[in-house]
Amino acid sequence: MKSGHHVQNVLGISDKVDQARSRISREQANALSVRVELQADCFAGVWAHVAQQNNAKLIEPGDFEQRLNTASAIGDDRLQQQSQGRVVPEAFTHGTSAQRQRWLRRGLSTGDMRQCDTYAA
Repeated sequence: MKSGHHVQNVLGISDKVDQARSRISREQANALSVRVELQADCFAGVWAHVAQQNNAKLIEPGDFEQRLNTASAIGDDRLQQQSQGRVVPEAFTHGTSAQRQRWLRRGLSTGDMRQCDTYAA
C-alpha cells in the first residue's frame, strides 16, 4: 500500500513540500516530513477503502491489519526507543506509531481524501 506517496506526487504535494523544506530549519523540515508521511498513510487508507468498496481482489484478508501493525512497528517513537533507548520527538520524520495508525484508519474509515489534510491538523 505505497499508493499514498504516489498520490502526493500526482497532486503536486511532494514538490510543494520539497520547496518549503529548503526554506525552513531542520526541526521544521522534520515536522513537515512527519505531516507528509501521515498524509501518505491516510491516502493509503483511502485507497484501501475504495478497493474494498469496489470488491477489488487487490486486498487479501489480513492485509490491512498487517499494514496497521507495520505502521505501529515503524513509528519514530518505537524505532528511536529501540535503537537509542530514548525518544527524541524533534528528530521524528515519520510520526509516532499511534499517529501512523490513526491516519491510516482515518483514510480507511472515511474513504475521503479531504480527510487527509495533516497540514491543517
